[in-house]
Amino acid sequence: MEIALALGGGGSRGYAHLGVIRGLEEAGYRISAVAGTSAGGIVAALYAAGRSLAELEEYFARLDQSKLFGRSAKDGPSLLGISGAEKVLEELLGDCTFEQLRIPCGLAATDINSGREVVLRRGRVVDAVLATIALPGIFPPRPIHAALLVDGGVLNPVPVSVARRLAPGLPVVAVVLSPNIDSNAGISHLPLPVQVPPPIVERITRMRVTQAFNIFLQSVDAASNKLTELRLQVEQPEGILRPEVGDIGTLDIVDVHKVVRLGEKAVLESLAELHKTTGWASRLRRRVLPRRSNASDEASVLEP
Repeated sequence: MEIALALGGGGSRGYAHLGVIRGLEEAGYRISAVAGTSAGGIVAALYAAGRSLAELEEYFARLDQSKLFGRSAKDGPSLLGISGAEKVLEELLGDCTFEQLRIPCGLAATDINSGREVVLRRGRVVDAVLATIALPGIFPPRPIHAALLVDGGVLNPVPVSVARRLAPGLPVVAVVLSPNIDSNAGISHLPLPVQVPPPIVERITRMRVTQAFNIFLQSVDAASNKLTELRLQVEQPEGILRPEVGDIGTLDIVDVHKVVRLGEKAVLESLAELHKTTGWASRLRRRVLPRRSNASDEASVLEP
């Protein structure tokens, strides 16, 4: 069965997307288009480029996650740099363009100059990924033409609307990495993404600036979670998968294999419901009922 996939943001939780995709493929689904925001944008781009899931899982499991956020001279204003992540993306994607991808792919970003959502679907893929993962204030914004782009999660945390534009006739399955706001999952803090001795960590976490920044991030997290639920209600993807990764912080250093397994588990637990909501009855209903307009209809397509 053909589907389009919308992969949500979530930082270190994003490894779960690899498990979700593997679980869907093993269940007989064929992913014919993929959209992504932030961490979901990384996985969407790599999958659309034809990278094998097993290869990616092993690559990220071997990766020193503490070295992803080094600063470079070209970085703009931000708390952390992204030079390590950029090297990884260059190694995995090179100069691949969207036009060379094996399936349609779109990444969500936010232009802070215009305050509007941007869908990246043309040009060099690495540039688009660096834009969709640019968490405001934490990672440097990405200038592309007249736009200054930051994380797509600011306006579109789970890009269901982008997936619909890529494949209008297919059911959309959304993968949500934020905890359900009705659950008891806590809001994550900002961890230190480098190896720091425990006494220094304790001293830093007691600083007023650090505490104030954590409060700010918790507020942003709460707003993002609420926006996610509101957009899901409006855009109504045919399926929703929600791996149990709510206790993982945005920049936590994680066991990649464990997080991937959580993605596979989410598919197995939701498979019966997913078959119902993406089956022939759902396809017929989409043909009969008029398509809802959504925020992404107003989003511009930008060529990096």
